[in-house]
Amino acid sequence: MKECNDKRNRTRCNCSWEPCSRKGVCCECLAYHWRRRELPACLFPDGVEKTYDRSLRMFIETYRDKA
Repeated sequence: MKECNDKRNRTRCNCSWEPCSRKGVCCECLAYHWRRRELPACLFPDGVEKTYDRSLRMFIETYRDKA
């Protein structure tokens, strides 16, 4: 899946977990986090992403009043 490993994906990835091997490989990142009942970094603002709390609860709390 060439488009999944696109250099452009890596430049847009806001994941701050440095040893992450899935940066820019969105399909692998999404599959990894979903298995853990989490969402990937790109769905969180930078300040929230840096807490490494990628839970569905945190996602809902972050965006609850933003609609």
